[in-house]
Amino acid sequence: MSHDYNDVSQFDTFPKLLMENARRWPKDIAMREKEFGIWNLFTWTDYLDQVRRLAQGLAAIGVQRGDVVALLGKNRPQWLWGELAAHSVGALSMGVYQDSMNAEVAYLLNYTSASVVLAEDEEQVDKLLEIAAEVPSLRHIVYFDPRGMRKYADDKLIFADDLRAMGDDLAAKDPNRFANDVAAGKGDDVSVLVTTSGTTSNPKLAMLQSGPFLRHCTAYLRADEKSAGQNYVSMLPLPWIMEQIYAVGQPLICRNIVNFVEEPETQMPDMREIGPHFVLLAPRTWEAIAAEVRSRMMDSTPLKRKLFDLGMKLGMRALDQGKRSWLADMILFKALRDRIGFSYLQSAATGGAALGPDTFRFFLAMGVPLRQIYGQTELAGAYTVHRGNDIDFDSVGIPFDDAQLRIDNPDHNGVGEIVAHTDGMFTGYYKNPEASKVDIVDGNWLKTGDAGYIKPENGHLVVIDRIKDLATTSNGVRFSPQFIENKLKFSPFIAEAVILGADKPYLSALVCIRYSIVSKWAEQKGIAFTNYTNLSGLEQVYALLKSEVEKVNATLPEPQRIRKFLLLYKELDADDGELTRTRKVRRGVINEKYGDIIDSMYADRPMVPVDAVITFQDGSTTRVKTELKVITLLPPPTVAQAAE
Repeated sequence: MSHDYNDVSQFDTFPKLLMENARRWPKDIAMREKEFGIWNLFTWTDYLDQVRRLAQGLAAIGVQRGDVVALLGKNRPQWLWGELAAHSVGALSMGVYQDSMNAEVAYLLNYTSASVVLAEDEEQVDKLLEIAAEVPSLRHIVYFDPRGMRKYADDKLIFADDLRAMGDDLAAKDPNRFANDVAAGKGDDVSVLVTTSGTTSNPKLAMLQSGPFLRHCTAYLRADEKSAGQNYVSMLPLPWIMEQIYAVGQPLICRNIVNFVEEPETQMPDMREIGPHFVLLAPRTWEAIAAEVRSRMMDSTPLKRKLFDLGMKLGMRALDQGKRSWLADMILFKALRDRIGFSYLQSAATGGAALGPDTFRFFLAMGVPLRQIYGQTELAGAYTVHRGNDIDFDSVGIPFDDAQLRIDNPDHNGVGEIVAHTDGMFTGYYKNPEASKVDIVDGNWLKTGDAGYIKPENGHLVVIDRIKDLATTSNGVRFSPQFIENKLKFSPFIAEAVILGADKPYLSALVCIRYSIVSKWAEQKGIAFTNYTNLSGLEQVYALLKSEVEKVNATLPEPQRIRKFLLLYKELDADDGELTRTRKVRRGVINEKYGDIIDSMYADRPMVPVDAVITFQDGSTTRVKTELKVITLLPPPTVAQAAE
């Protein structure tokens, strides 16, 4: 298949590519958004018109080259329009996760001295007005959704339509202003600030240049081809580097259609309506889909459950033989893919964190062309992927043709730190040259902080865990918490897990139930409960989760088996600092926040008293007083077992 990709050496900024697409394919669809149940279409001409008017509006309110324009809200066409409008006038765009707490937003705005925020709606405006006094640089808040905004009378607020009108006035006086501003942009200008995951502290901001970023997007397209007119559904947060690639960069190059769902709650039915050709979902979403599929079987008839079990058995057996089972497809998988909205999928990816091999195998057996990708914000996102049928369940594939990687300081097994370089490599951390010097080595190589090795037989990269997260028990047993956690999360009943054991005599686990599935299970069993805390403390739920943990233990070497676990009284939450915005566990926060619980587990106490206050996103709180039961699965390992 030939692909008519744009020449990013000639059109080396996002706005230049947009103008080229609108010139050559003015009536082709660039994006869709579902609103009030209807899919609204936007052509490349519409896309350019929106960007032009907003860009001229930004110029009219004084945004200048080098300023920072922040974007805050859900995935919407307005986000893309605003980002490219900022680039058009030479400003840097910075995405802020829409569920960020006030303190996080204030930190980023102050750190970058952002003067303008493009906000989606009243919810985000409220957040910004509450912190406005703490952010002296903030001059304007532009909002796109006017619902609920009549009661506000703050001089900082500008309705997006009014900003567009200001832009129209400026264009009437200077018709060539927009084209001249776009032409003045250069590929080596820093245009995008992207937050790093921030697993240990406040996030850093990687500075990415348009030209190198687009070149890397093109290398990605050579590794995982996409074509004009194919559909992508944008569901992962736009501040994340990979959504910047999938929803912003790649569509400008290959002209695929970006679709925006109505609300996060409607994403699965909306995706089924679109029937995307390719998707990018976070590991927790893949895990949730797999859990939902298996939970639906709990509601099915005995015949359907038998057919599901037979189909999975046939599918897994065929997968192990490197082929597909036509019988499994006929009795199960074809209908299942259609139900989820995956009938037309040509490429599916997972990234942002590790996906467990069990979940990976589940979807491949189903006929979903799922591929692992791996990368860092600093290297413009992913730079390895599985190709075609070259699938290795333990690996993240092989590098793109613009990427190089090596293993520094390998041990006797070849495991060391992954160090890499891509064409899209960042220029450093914004206002943080000290951190840049630490992470950038040999001029243009990034120390990833991840431990891994390259398989000599096929060149695939295997990522084990963060180097700082690899742990050793007091008995000398080395283990990867992430590897065991992913095995646990394959269970439909487990939403999150944290493996403990560093400098302890054995491994234990803090487990969070998947409330949507466990609550359904409890209702089917006629078990009464009131809320998450109450449900997670029930004897029947403990018995259910005990059997799930024991299944995982059976697949682990004796020294790495989980000896004890308990069910937490709440879900781990990014708002509480326990997870990053991309859902990675902040282990330091967990160890500090739940230190008393962890100490009690290792002190052989059967019950752990808890008296805690839970803070919700709206600022409300509730007090939790309960006792957590510690389940002992296995006795502490013997000296001989620890030495295995």
